[in-house]
Amino acid sequence: MAQILIRGLDASVVAQLKKQAYRDGRSLQSEVKAILEQAAQMNMHSALRLAKDIRDKFKGRKFSDSADIIRRERKR
Repeated sequence: MAQILIRGLDASVVAQLKKQAYRDGRSLQSEVKAILEQAAQMNMHSALRLAKDIRDKFKGRKFSDSADIIRRERKR
């Protein structure tokens, strides 16, 4: 099986990955492997399906216009 060495990861990224691994009951190596495998399998079809699921989750909710918020903040 192939191996990968990743250098220069920020300590906060490693800490977050360790938290996820603990939560998922895996080692850090197993967690990173699962994340990479999932990312490698992502294709346009699955990305579009994920985007649709997210849109459906928020369907019907009202959100403020972020442009208005930015304008107000600039005036302060």
